[in-house]
Amino acid sequence: MTLRKFERVLSDIKGFTLAEVMAAMGIFAVLVVVAVPNYLAFQPSMYLNGASREVLGKLMWARSKAVEENATYDVTFPTDHTLEIRKAGVLIQTVDIQTDYSGVTFSKSGDDPAFNSRGTAGGATTITITNSSGSKTVTVTATGNVKIN
Repeated sequence: MTLRKFERVLSDIKGFTLAEVMAAMGIFAVLVVVAVPNYLAFQPSMYLNGASREVLGKLMWARSKAVEENATYDVTFPTDHTLEIRKAGVLIQTVDIQTDYSGVTFSKSGDDPAFNSRGTAGGATTITITNSSGSKTVTVTATGNVKIN
C-alpha cells in the first residue's frame, strides 16, 4: 500500500453518529429491562440447587474420609443453616450454608449421620433444604448412600 492510499484510508474514518449511538443504547436498554427480572426470578432456584449440592458434597466427603482414615465421621446440624463434621468428637469442619446461598434453610429428620470405616451410616437421615422457590431432599440411607431427590 502506498503512502497516499494509506493516508486516504485514515482520512475516511469518521466514527459513529449520535443517532447510531442512541439506537444502540435503546436496544441495550430493552434487553436489560427484559433480562434482569427473569434473572432475579431464577436466582432462588439456583440457590436451592447449589445448597442441596453443597450438603450432598459435604456428606459424601465425610463418608469418604471415614473410609479413607478408618474412623467414624459424624455430621450434625446444630442450626437450620449450619452443619458440622466431627471425627471422634473433634470438630473438623463447620459449614454455614447461608454464606453462599442466602435464604436457604434445612431441617433434618432421623438420626444424625455417622459414617463408619465401612462407609455405612448408623441409620437413615433425610435433610430437607428449603427456600422461597421450593424444597429438595438429601437422603442418607443406612448403607451410606447419599442422594438428592
